[in-house]
Amino acid sequence: MNYPPRVKLVDVGPRDGLQNEKTMVPAAVKIELVHRLQAAGLREIEVTSFVSPKWVPQMVDNAEVMAGIQRKSGVRYSVLTPNMQGFEAAVLSRPDEVVVFAAASEAFSQRNINCSIAESIERFRPVVEAAKAQNIRVRGAISCAVGCPYEGEIAPERVALVARLMKNIGVQHIGVADTIGVGTPIKVQRALEAALMHYAIDDLSGHFHDTYGQALGNTLASLEMGVWQFDTSSAGLGGCPYAKGATGNVATEDVVYMLNGMGIETGIDLDLLVDAGKFISDFLERKPNSRASTALLNKRNA
Repeated sequence: MNYPPRVKLVDVGPRDGLQNEKTMVPAAVKIELVHRLQAAGLREIEVTSFVSPKWVPQMVDNAEVMAGIQRKSGVRYSVLTPNMQGFEAAVLSRPDEVVVFAAASEAFSQRNINCSIAESIERFRPVVEAAKAQNIRVRGAISCAVGCPYEGEIAPERVALVARLMKNIGVQHIGVADTIGVGTPIKVQRALEAALMHYAIDDLSGHFHDTYGQALGNTLASLEMGVWQFDTSSAGLGGCPYAKGATGNVATEDVVYMLNGMGIETGIDLDLLVDAGKFISDFLERKPNSRASTALLNKRNA
């Protein structure tokens, strides 16, 4: 098996991980989490979301968080921008990358952003054009690429459709997201193959939730295909507000531990990463949702 020699991880904990927390997380804590992640070696961090605070109150401090980060050379800071209003607010904070997302499920699209898949793509068209005009990279995400809480299993053809639509409006990179964590390795590989009909392997990433404990297996199955970019979340933070029971993203710590054991380079210091996850977990008054973190912290305390 020819695994990639190096893997790039995008830590989405500060954005995707914290957006559903019931306890409001102060801007200073979010900023400290970003600082700890970049100190651990993360070179891609999804910081915040420029969405209406009516829908995602946790992200109301988006501009404050972006302004408070001490930017480190070589680190890309990305933000979620669902429409032009969000982009116009986001661009003032000087992001390196903006992220747009569309579901592979019509029902999820309607419940999540109150429009069809086709309509959602048209909303992104001016965002992509404006971002490119300012030399800001655009990353896309296909949510519910394997399963949907309303429609059930999603056919790979739906993933291919959204990938094609994203490509047509100029989105440069696409992420295949198992938003509710129902995917298994073969299903995930089929979804990735569908996206690869329109995107090169170097412009593709995986985003896996661990609801059924499949995220590491799905990551390994993706590596077997040559996929070398993944979204992960410090301490396994996150979930999905529109999918009851969906747990967090795969923990960055667990993925790094696995990759270290496979001899695959990440550039990430696992001990410092564990510290970052413990920092945010301590604030949230719970243990990190990471098996590797739990084991390493227990070893430290032994």
